[in-house]
Amino acid sequence: MDGKAAPNGVATIEDRILRITGYYGYYPGYSSQKSASRSSVIQCKPGGNCPSRHRGMTRQLSPLSVAEDSAAPILELQNRSPSGICRHSRVERQSRSGEEGTQTHTESSSQEAEGQTRCQSCTSTFLKLVWRFLIILSVSSSWVGTTQFVKITYETFDCPFFMTWFSTNWNIMVFPIYYSGHLATAQEKQSPIKKFRECSRIFGEDGLTLKIFLKRTAPFSILWTLTNYLYLLALKKLTATDVSALFCCNKAFVFLLSWIVLKDRFMGARIVAAIMAITGIVMMAYADGFQGDSIIGVAYAVGSASTSALYKVLFKMFLGSANFGEAAHFVSTLGFFNLIFISVTPIILYFTKVEYWSPFSAVPWGYLCGVAGLWLAFNILVNVGVVLTYPILISIGTVLSVPGNAAVDLLKHKMIFSVVRLGATIIICIGFLLMLLPEEWDEITLRFINSLKEKKSEDHADDITDSSIHTRSRSRANGTVSIPLA
Repeated sequence: MDGKAAPNGVATIEDRILRITGYYGYYPGYSSQKSASRSSVIQCKPGGNCPSRHRGMTRQLSPLSVAEDSAAPILELQNRSPSGICRHSRVERQSRSGEEGTQTHTESSSQEAEGQTRCQSCTSTFLKLVWRFLIILSVSSSWVGTTQFVKITYETFDCPFFMTWFSTNWNIMVFPIYYSGHLATAQEKQSPIKKFRECSRIFGEDGLTLKIFLKRTAPFSILWTLTNYLYLLALKKLTATDVSALFCCNKAFVFLLSWIVLKDRFMGARIVAAIMAITGIVMMAYADGFQGDSIIGVAYAVGSASTSALYKVLFKMFLGSANFGEAAHFVSTLGFFNLIFISVTPIILYFTKVEYWSPFSAVPWGYLCGVAGLWLAFNILVNVGVVLTYPILISIGTVLSVPGNAAVDLLKHKMIFSVVRLGATIIICIGFLLMLLPEEWDEITLRFINSLKEKKSEDHADDITDSSIHTRSRSRANGTVSIPLA
């Protein structure tokens, strides 16, 4: 081999071959240094005065020496042991392997922690969804059960006002149930008197006095009784599906009264929903030709929805918003007022034989308790659901009572729904769902559409960037590299 360097800096043909093939141990002058090392090894004969033997650097041609030759630019000769094995390289490799192991362990532990966090977040999200679904299902089931129990009770006991009065008396138990939950969950427990006074702030700073009791409780108690009584009267004339659908119109009436009385924000979507509700009412009344029991039942159901809407608007006007404890206190107060002042009404109806039953043992107390218990459960779920979840979920549970009652009427009572009634029910339910739209629904929709457009444009830009990078990488891979041969 010619040891002279070529003009382009490549010493020999071997150097050029190693450079072309990309051999990892190549460096300029590789072949000349390797030939020199081989010549030095050959010249060191046994018994001769070899300098490298005195320094403990005698190396034989073996795989180890070839590997050391290939790594010559990295290894340092002064750190080698007399046996020819580079301890420095071993220590360096061990340290590198230790660092890599530590880094791998850290990455694996971080990945495990991240996986656990994701699992916990997914579990909590799933539990929240299950909880909300159970609230909706419970509200709908309790309202369907109440309506169907009333229809069953009418078969043997036709006294709607007595049923209303008896069920309203059960509202007294709402506050004791709330206080039991407070004792079971609260860390700082309060006495019943202290908790009662705390929840009495819904009536004002002075709490519940006799004057406030008569002034504030009387109108709400009358509206409560009228709402339930008219609802039960409507169930005598119409099917449970029709009555529950017509009662959903109270959402439209609440909006109209709030817009007129409370000066709430005007919303075109809710006006459309109110028009749809009125259209559904007219269609429901027209189903039997505006005559007979149908028109009377529709009037009762619409009256029940109207009094319910007036109750809600007046509550918002005079009492404002209330937490669960204050709402429980208020509902229990209505129960006390009903027991004390309204009890005279069923007695009058009994002696005037408007609502007369004989003998006393003929009263179906089991069905009456079923109606009262389901009604109580519905009231508690409504108040609890508003506090623990979103009010929209309670409204969804209420509107789902319409298909629930329809399923019971179809399967148990073999009801046949006319096209007009079915269309009216669907229109009312759609209007009810439109009422659930938030006030800023138009702004939220526009922001959502703009975000989708921005995301689509970003994805398109990323695709263009990826395609350009891929094209450039392919051009580089397919391109030629000029290698000097001389």
